[in-house]
Amino acid sequence: MRNLSIFAALLISAGIASAQDNRVFDWTPANVETIPMEPGSLHAGRSYNPAAGGGNMHVRIESQYPVTVAMAWADEWNNAMQHPEAPPNFSFLCVKEFVTSTIYECHLPSERPMIITFRDERQPEKPVVSAIGAILGPGVRQFISPNDLHVQYYSWTCVDNCIQPEFHWRRIVKEKYDVTAAPKVYSLMTPDHDAQELSVKIKSPVPVTVAILPSHLADQVYDKTATLTDALDKTSCKERGVQSLTFNCTFNLANESQTILILPDISFSGHKKADLEIETVMCVEHCELLNRPSNP
Repeated sequence: MRNLSIFAALLISAGIASAQDNRVFDWTPANVETIPMEPGSLHAGRSYNPAAGGGNMHVRIESQYPVTVAMAWADEWNNAMQHPEAPPNFSFLCVKEFVTSTIYECHLPSERPMIITFRDERQPEKPVVSAIGAILGPGVRQFISPNDLHVQYYSWTCVDNCIQPEFHWRRIVKEKYDVTAAPKVYSLMTPDHDAQELSVKIKSPVPVTVAILPSHLADQVYDKTATLTDALDKTSCKERGVQSLTFNCTFNLANESQTILILPDISFSGHKKADLEIETVMCVEHCELLNRPSNP
């Protein structure tokens, strides 16, 4: 009788993939901050922790009097705060002077954390020492009209099509089976999304042909193995002379129901067993969105 294994969800998740990702991202308002600044004062705003390779930031700034905006390395800033008696020593990036109203942007070059800083460009009425304690210290106050600096932070977030189908790798077959002269057949479901991935891992004591075929062609080969050559011409997902191999294929929604077929390439005698493992990427959540038409 035909040895038929039905495509089922036998467990193992090996990560999450996303297909047909048509999400739209944009800068959206996040938190707001108002900083009362005194002449010559230097203040720190939000800290940024970019991913590996760096990232971008986007801030709207409104100031009554001109300020200089720049990015400082967080470790240099923190070191200065811990040693206020020492002269400040910052390596500023993306310096922008004479700012009263602007959208400030900067590409942060690495995953090293950075802090956005603001310096009031007005000169203090009384001379002060150049130590950072004089700039930032709580005891130093200039009784001059403060410069109210308004900072609107933004975050890069999804604004449209934000809920997406989720996909997991699922193991659907893992077995050791008896190799015989008859084809070994595993029936698969119709793909649930375009470019659905399938991974086949096989280890056999004799060379075998492994092919993924439309189910009606696999039926023909099972009934009459002489039709194998014609069937193989109709698929790109095939391997011949396999004994130990892992290979991947993809399917599209237009494909028919598919079947994995395994057939020995040579005659042999004796009792032999082969190991087979098959995994695929399947939709597991929000699957009703798979065929949703894209927004015009």
